[in-house]
Amino acid sequence: MATNVFIGNNQPQSPTLIAVHSDQWSTGICGCFDDLNVCCFAYWCFPCFACNTASEFGECFCLPLLDMLWTTLQMMSVPLCTPPVSMSMRVAVRHRYGIQGDMTADCVYSTVCNICSWCQIAREIKRRSRPRTVIAAQPVYMGAQQYMMTTQPGVVTSQPIISAAPQGVLTPRVM
Repeated sequence: MATNVFIGNNQPQSPTLIAVHSDQWSTGICGCFDDLNVCCFAYWCFPCFACNTASEFGECFCLPLLDMLWTTLQMMSVPLCTPPVSMSMRVAVRHRYGIQGDMTADCVYSTVCNICSWCQIAREIKRRSRPRTVIAAQPVYMGAQQYMMTTQPGVVTSQPIISAAPQGVLTPRVM
């Protein structure tokens, strides 16, 4: 549903578009309440969840199944064996999105709280891969005031964007 938005502005401004980039995870390691769908999917069917998350990131769908070897080693009482695919995915997500951190923290999160780590990865992929739409506004002259009119509901971005549309004064046509 489209809505009309009028913004009164008398001063012409140059167009600006500033994207704010975050170098931090968008949610914490225990931020399951930020996206309950992700949390429930991981809790009820973790292998399917991990495969789906890897696929959404662009990796092979079955890649997380290699961590089954990790589970087998854990059952044979080999203490704290780091799951290689889980850690690799965490490092890859961190590098793709420019998130600060180091491999030590990635190793600890992947080993100690693997499901929470996968949930954080899935939330990050979901938030950073949203489509971006920028509103195109057209100046409209109404009486003595200038207004910006748009017929779209708003700006949808994965990161905050500050935008000012180009503005101009429409003058009546002289015949």
